[in-house]
Amino acid sequence: MKAALAHLDTHWEAVLGDLADFARIPGVSDAAYPKAPVRASAEWLARRLKAAGFETAEVVGFGDAHPYVVAEWLGAPGAPTLLLYGHHDVQPPGRPEKWVSPAFEPEIRDGRMYGRGVVDDKAGVMIHVAALEAWLKAEGRLPCNVKLIVEGEEESGSESLEAFLNTYRERFQADVIVLTDTANLDTGIPSITYTLRGLVAVDVEVAALDHPVHSGMWGGPVPDPVMAMCRILAGLTHADGSINIPGLYDKVRDDAAGRERLAHLPFDAERFKVDAGMLEGVEFAGEAGRSVYEKLWTRPSLTLTALEARPLKGAINQLIESASARVTIRVVPDQDPAEIQRLLIAALEANPPHGVKVTTTAKAVGGYWSTVPEGPAFEAAERALKAGFGADVAYIGCGGSIPFVQPFADVLGGVPALLLGLEDPICNAHGENESLHLGDFKKATVAAVHLYAELATALTPRPRA
Repeated sequence: MKAALAHLDTHWEAVLGDLADFARIPGVSDAAYPKAPVRASAEWLARRLKAAGFETAEVVGFGDAHPYVVAEWLGAPGAPTLLLYGHHDVQPPGRPEKWVSPAFEPEIRDGRMYGRGVVDDKAGVMIHVAALEAWLKAEGRLPCNVKLIVEGEEESGSESLEAFLNTYRERFQADVIVLTDTANLDTGIPSITYTLRGLVAVDVEVAALDHPVHSGMWGGPVPDPVMAMCRILAGLTHADGSINIPGLYDKVRDDAAGRERLAHLPFDAERFKVDAGMLEGVEFAGEAGRSVYEKLWTRPSLTLTALEARPLKGAINQLIESASARVTIRVVPDQDPAEIQRLLIAALEANPPHGVKVTTTAKAVGGYWSTVPEGPAFEAAERALKAGFGADVAYIGCGGSIPFVQPFADVLGGVPALLLGLEDPICNAHGENESLHLGDFKKATVAAVHLYAELATALTPRPRA
């Protein structure tokens, strides 16, 4: 492994140049954006993987989906097989005036690279390109077999991924999955994510009138649908912010081992508030007696992601006819997301104030994902990450939903899944001025060089049908 690490160190500036070139391609997978740049992103990556030494690297179309990149190196008979995942598509750039440097013109400032997609997830992909190339150029081979899938529509929901994996199920058989698109607890602290919350959403409309009316002439006896909406929404939570929906907490997993892991993680309340952008004097919400990490990763939460009535601009003295909102709940082990959606709808429709008409529409339903972070694969990952970062590994959760994980778990059930990544609290992924800590990028790439060797010796290949 020394030769591979030396090669990586010698060629590190070229790695940074590759990442910048990759990030210049505006491969936004949102339907409102052109498809050609996403294909250009896939084609760039396939060429780069071939140059790195992969036996095969191809752009794979799948129906109307944005293209995948699939690559293989299978020159280690008898060794385990790793399936690596990342995505090459990116979020829309957002507001141009908020970027210090243009979104698709990567710039390095104060040890960070700024640009759309640099941390989510082009650096995650380039970690493996650079680490695998270091092995192949310096050693002439890898210590294990490697298959790589780089998706082109993760940022727009991974809608075709499960069907894609099922179609090519036999081709993608592996002994471990390494998914490089998550976060670290903090800069310099390597982390493995072992639990993700799911998501359900419901749209609700509250109506009381068939047209707007003068608030002075009719206000008082005529119910205000906006006030009725406020009362309905306020009733979904207790004063402390915990959820007030009967039955919602009944099946939440009581994970004592998980609580113990979270209790040992470092936590700075004031820094957390600053990173979140909480205003001075604003305090934490949520269930009493639960830590911030529990509330964020292993307990359900309720959020209003949209609320519509009448904009302030142009408002006049009227009772308007209706108001609308979108209510979301993050679900956790062992909640059934479909059941939670039904409970939410029942709570929204129960006892409408003054008999106003409440109409609900079920929207997104997505389940949680969780694994027990134990066994040879996790032990190997710990050793590799510690070698790369020079720091102990943190086992963390993710409060959001990551759509690519469950399809892999379903299609390749039974193999361990290692969720690794590069996002840190200030990276601003999905926002303007998205950035990557370059020190962590190099440490993670060094860790990847170690990871292939560690997994090669830790895992026994599974029998293939």
